[in-house]
Amino acid sequence: MELPLDKPFSPAAERNRDAILAVLRQHLPPPTTALNPSVRVLEVGSGTGQHAVHFAAALPHLQWQCSDVAEHLGGIRAWLADAALPNTPDPWVLDVNAGLPAVAHDAVFTANTLHIMGWAEVQRLFAELPHALAVGGLLVVYGPFNDGGQFTSPSNAAFDAALRDANPKRGIRDFEAVDALAQAAGLVLVGDVAMPANNRCLVWRRTA
Repeated sequence: MELPLDKPFSPAAERNRDAILAVLRQHLPPPTTALNPSVRVLEVGSGTGQHAVHFAAALPHLQWQCSDVAEHLGGIRAWLADAALPNTPDPWVLDVNAGLPAVAHDAVFTANTLHIMGWAEVQRLFAELPHALAVGGLLVVYGPFNDGGQFTSPSNAAFDAALRDANPKRGIRDFEAVDALAQAAGLVLVGDVAMPANNRCLVWRRTA
């Protein structure tokens, strides 16, 4: 694959995109009605924008709303402009510390973000979900997780150590702690899919 020269590029996003897409195909709703054909998805932490263009192209009934901190929007816009898809509007500036937009989306998606955020930011994200996610909507989270406070592989243990060396607030999160946050926000787990490289794709549905 030729490396894009004018856009940020994540090899990890390129590797995991099809595995994640399979989960989205399984869980996200189909087009709704002729009057409201789009399924609205808010991506929290769009990073380079690679996931957005891949998923929006493969699932054209989605209205894929990118968001990230301001410093990443230039790269995201470069990917969106190059793809020129009709279902990827201009990305939003979003810092979870400032809350989520009060717009009821059909799904919220985030990949490889919970271990980058501090735990207080993870808590804020989940506490804000009822503002951004419609009742019946889905939360889809991709990344590495611990089970019962234990690493699931030596590579995840090494990754966690590297994260904490770079920033002590970072680290792989315990699944049980994250699920407790989801339950407190009115979500129930409906999917837990093992992914390549010791990652998981977790799916919750908002019930209240």
